[in-house]
Amino acid sequence: MQTILGANGQIAVELARELHNKYTHDIRLVSRNPRKVNATDMLMPANLLDASQTREAVKGSEIVYFTAGLPPDTALWEAQFPSMLRNAIDACRAEGAKFVYFDNTYMYPQDDRLLTEETSFEPVGRKGKIRADMAAMVLQEMARGEIPVVIGRAPEFYGPGITQSITNTLIFDNLKQGKAPRVPVRDDTKRTLIWTPDASRALAALGNTPDAFGQTWHLPCCDDQPTYRQFVTMATAAFGNAPSYSVIGKWAFAIFGLFSKPAREVRELLPRYERDNLFDSSKFKRRFPDFVVTTYQQGIGEIKRETK
Repeated sequence: MQTILGANGQIAVELARELHNKYTHDIRLVSRNPRKVNATDMLMPANLLDASQTREAVKGSEIVYFTAGLPPDTALWEAQFPSMLRNAIDACRAEGAKFVYFDNTYMYPQDDRLLTEETSFEPVGRKGKIRADMAAMVLQEMARGEIPVVIGRAPEFYGPGITQSITNTLIFDNLKQGKAPRVPVRDDTKRTLIWTPDASRALAALGNTPDAFGQTWHLPCCDDQPTYRQFVTMATAAFGNAPSYSVIGKWAFAIFGLFSKPAREVRELLPRYERDNLFDSSKFKRRFPDFVVTTYQQGIGEIKRETK
């Protein structure tokens, strides 16, 4: 059995679909209110903050994927994320299950250096510190060696369905509403974005590849890294709009933050939009040479088609 902890987000939904299509129909989906993705999915309601419920959710699993998410609330992250992860790891160790951790890049330095699996953690802000601590927890379990552990790390998302990201919110949500897209901070810095179905397909591949365990992997992205200006030009063209957009400066986020909690929550991430974001996924591509990465044109086209 393969089990997904935190099963309602876009990464988990696409992961369940990929596992069913390529690896197994014996899939358990775990969250507070899990919903089926495939007809054969087994649902188990559980609160990952409860160690006994988490242990029960993991029981009988061969591979466990941790894809749990929380709203972008720093205090909530600090109070809940580490406990959820610790409960998941402890449950996997007790059951002898393989552990696959889906990670992001918040712990990395927010500058223009090339980010590889060897890049040191230099978190900026409280969210970055939480993610660094969580990644360190997983690495400690990996070093402990009692169960197989693997980390799949992704840069910022863009994608279909319920994908939640700054890019989806500012660009595609506006285009779907007939509005001009917006860009955070600068439009001339290079961005590395990952198509969410690609991230999920890659995570499934790692979980079902025995020699991938014991390592961190950057999940596969396009080799070309467009600026937001170039990305928005592709997006507006796909939607049949003029290439018009606005740039939201840091000062605007500061003002919005006086009245909007979501705007306050995103401010610590803004330094990464001031510089090129260069994420290297060549290690994954060498190990999985047949993995086909979705191009930006293909991804944008799919988002457009689902709005009809």
